[in-house]
This record gives sequence, structure tokens and C-alpha cells, in this order.
Amino acid sequence: MVSRGNGSRLSRFVHSFKYASQGFRYLIRNEQNFLFHLIAGVFVLTAAVLLGFSIIKLTILLTVIGVMLSLEAINTGIERSIDLITEEEHPIAKTAKDVSAAAVFLFAIVSVIIGILLFFEPITHLIQS
Repeated sequence: MVSRGNGSRLSRFVHSFKYASQGFRYLIRNEQNFLFHLIAGVFVLTAAVLLGFSIIKLTILLTVIGVMLSLEAINTGIERSIDLITEEEHPIAKTAKDVSAAAVFLFAIVSVIIGILLFFEPITHLIQS
């Protein structure tokens, strides 16, 4: 394992981007839910731009997408950490995994509701014109 505490502050700072990009690549290659949310986010952002969303609506949308992707990443980190600690099916490990997955699921529901609220009026105007 590589020690992440060596070197100057600048060196550690630069390496932090390397580690983050490795994590991002891992998520894209190995986590289908993360990839789904990433693709959905790109699609939704594209639709928002085409519909002429205001900067405030785009900011809300970007925040929702960012939180969703971050929750997926945190959920994966929790699951992998638990897998590292124990290979047995332990009730507490299961609960930790289930609860972190529930956090993602709950925010996915909230994301859909926010999406409906943001897109309802522009799509209604598009249909009516």
C-alpha cells in the first residue's frame, strides 16, 4: 500500500487529484448504479440547457446531480470497507450496507421530485407551443 502522508503539501495536494481520479475510474468501471446516475445526469443537464433553464435552475440541477453521484461514491466506499473488514454475513455489516444504500435511494426519490418540479413548466410550455 502506498503511504499518502509523504512529501510536501503541494505534492500531497497534486497526488490527491490522482487518487480521486483513480476512484472515479473505479466507480465508472465497476459500479453500474454510479454509471447510470452519471449518464442520467448528463442527459438531464443536456435537456435543461436545450430547454433554456435559468442559471438558478441549472445550479439546483447540478447540485442534485453532484449530491447523487457523491452519495453513490460514499455508498460504494462504505460497502468496500465493510467487505474488507469481514467476509462473513454479519447482521451489523448488513445493516450498515442497507442503510447506506437507503440514503442513496431516498435521495434518488427526492431527485426525481426536484426534477419534476424543475422540468414541469418548461415541458408544459414546449408541448403547448
